Amino acid sequence: MENVGDEMVKVMAKNDRIEEFNKLVREVMQDSDVQTFIAENREKLTDEDISKSYAKLYEFVREKRKFKLNDPTMIAPGYEPKLVINYHSIDVIYEETEELLAKKAEEKLRRRVKSVGVSKDVREAKLENYIRTQEREQALREALLFIDSYIENPKQFHQGMYLQGSFGVGKTYLLGIIANELAEYGIDSSLVHYPTLLDEMKRSFKDNSTGDKIDAVKKVPVLMLDDIGAEAMTSWGRDDVLGVILQYRMQEQLPTFFSSNLSMNELENEHFTVSQKGEVEPMKAKRIMQRIRYLAKEIELIGEDRRLNK
Repeated sequence: MENVGDEMVKVMAKNDRIEEFNKLVREVMQDSDVQTFIAENREKLTDEDISKSYAKLYEFVREKRKFKLNDPTMIAPGYEPKLVINYHSIDVIYEETEELLAKKAEEKLRRRVKSVGVSKDVREAKLENYIRTQEREQALREALLFIDSYIENPKQFHQGMYLQGSFGVGKTYLLGIIANELAEYGIDSSLVHYPTLLDEMKRSFKDNSTGDKIDAVKKVPVLMLDDIGAEAMTSWGRDDVLGVILQYRMQEQLPTFFSSNLSMNELENEHFTVSQKGEVEPMKAKRIMQRIRYLAKEIELIGEDRRLNK
């Protein structure tokens, strides 16, 4: 890394630029923070110590100016420069700001929630922003009960929720709230838009990574499958993807959530029973639904389409 005091050192090395050097020294020594620091530490610093530290003082003044302007060309963006005594000279250190610490904490939480195909507002969903209505109260109460119960005893089986309702009533947003609340306690989850997940699975045929992708989804501590029933129904998607995921989670008793525009009965009889090719397979549909009913409790979410009212 280039020393930001190099500019000053170069000036010092050239006698014909002594006036420019003196100008930089005056600018540095007139800085209020520099004056305060020297005054507070005058007993520890000789005049020679201060003169030997001009390059570091110059670095401090320059980087402080960039810090206030949020200039990305800083030595350490997001870190505030501070003056310290280092043996018999003045040095510069860079400290994390409260804003940077908060940003790092937020990023750490975000990494705990893996998402596929969901919007930014869902990824950033917060409990305090959830619009509470009488129709939504049961779903919210069940969500909070799950969070408390899971945090208290994560090794015990906790049934998830199958949120059913029309477009825009807040199903996915509530799943985002649950995921982000769990992240606050260090719990990993995945919130995936199920039709998008299937598309990714199909594309993974080319590099033979389908099995790895299925493993990653089926083993996550808390899984949320959003918009199930909106995908084109194929026997492969139902049996080789969803069936494998749900079978594993049922055996391992891992919490699983769903959201859908269809009720459980509609999902079984209208979606999973008849494939895109016209194949009628009621027994396979029933087998999938047995796993879903074991893993999740059906809760209807009623309300107006809030997407239209934004």
